[in-house]
Amino acid sequence: MYLEILTPDRKLFEGDVTSVKVPGSKGQFEVLKNHAPLISSLEAMGQVRVITAENKTVYFDIKGGVIEVLKDKVIILTEA
Repeated sequence: MYLEILTPDRKLFEGDVTSVKVPGSKGQFEVLKNHAPLISSLEAMGQVRVITAENKTVYFDIKGGVIEVLKDKVIILTEA
């Protein structure tokens, strides 16, 4: 699955991942390969956990935003 994490200023992350865990506005949830399409708002303050294709865990602190999942592509728009 392919992930992009974007802010108004720059791209924080781009690449293949196996898992993305985000702080949704109604609670945390995880996106895995072949996840159903969705759009969700993210908590005003929280942390995104990414497990890369190389099995490395990376964390990003975010300040709200939106996540979109469509056909094994995940886009997170946030203020970082």
